[in-house]
Amino acid sequence: MGIEKKIAVLPGDGIGPEVTQEAVKVLRGIEEAFGHSFTLTYGDVGAIAIDNSGDPFPTESEDLCKNSDAILFGAIGDPKYDNDPSAKVRPEEGLLRMRKVLGLFANIRPVQTYEQLLEKSPLKKENVRNVDFTVYRELTGGIYFGKPSHISEDGTSAVDTCLYSKEEIVRIAKLAFEAAGRRSGKLTLVDKANVLSTSKLWRKTIQDLKDDYPEVKVDYIFVDNAAMQIILNPSQFDVILTENMFGDIITDEASVISGSIGLMPSASVGESVALYEPIHGSYPQAKGKNTANPMASILSLAMLLENSFGLSEESNLINKAIETAISEGVMTEDLDPQDPKSTSEVGDFITDMIRKNQLEQQEN
Repeated sequence: MGIEKKIAVLPGDGIGPEVTQEAVKVLRGIEEAFGHSFTLTYGDVGAIAIDNSGDPFPTESEDLCKNSDAILFGAIGDPKYDNDPSAKVRPEEGLLRMRKVLGLFANIRPVQTYEQLLEKSPLKKENVRNVDFTVYRELTGGIYFGKPSHISEDGTSAVDTCLYSKEEIVRIAKLAFEAAGRRSGKLTLVDKANVLSTSKLWRKTIQDLKDDYPEVKVDYIFVDNAAMQIILNPSQFDVILTENMFGDIITDEASVISGSIGLMPSASVGESVALYEPIHGSYPQAKGKNTANPMASILSLAMLLENSFGLSEESNLINKAIETAISEGVMTEDLDPQDPKSTSEVGDFITDMIRKNQLEQQEN
């Protein structure tokens, strides 16, 4: 018996609409193969929203997100705002506000490598083989949201404030502990507890909480060492837990391991709704060219189906279809510059694989 769910689709800017379109194509394939019913409603966010309403996250989009079971998001950003320092409103403000008003406190980024693409990684092949870890980054607290934050009137000094409460730490830590329990049972806290008071609170809170998860082994590592270890030996990690700014930095660092940022999905989870997006940004240089890699958006869809709807079989089928696409060389120019396929061709292939695999399972 299929399920019925409502999904808010926010394609956004740049290549966002193109890669999101391919994820929707795959979703329709899943819908057909399993008898589900997904109602998709589209909304604006980012530069396109500013152009249409003057607001990077208009009330209509906020209401749409709040009234949906999950959110599929494309990308935010446009050069006309990047190159205009006097712009009063910027697209990125929409993303920050969206995270805040929807309470999206946990950013989840899986990092994995594919055997066929090990040569694409800038790291040594032997260092990146079998890498499979997930970073849980706190998303709505810390220095990015701390008050006060200002530059002095004479422009010679500035202050930013990093603030965390125990409650903010506990709610994301529980998600990370639960994920580690489902995986190999290892959690690594990344902090700077030898220097920062907020990091000391993080470490104390995790130490108090770990007894509730006896099946999980907890390691602690300072962020500077973590940054080094992600390059030297990334396969040692399973689930990484960290605060907002550290997570921002190490997830971008980790994103190069797979060989293309076009393979990196993510989820931002709140109390009532979750948002799923590729991490690659709007990449305006490729806008409208049908060359962008849609795999990160499609993998984000796979996360949506499993995490928000509990559809593990459907999610696994998408992951297998992407592995098949990679093994058979159906890839965009970032992964195969010699014989690149278009954005839509990759989406078509993955959708066809889903239909084919599901048909074979039914026949067996």
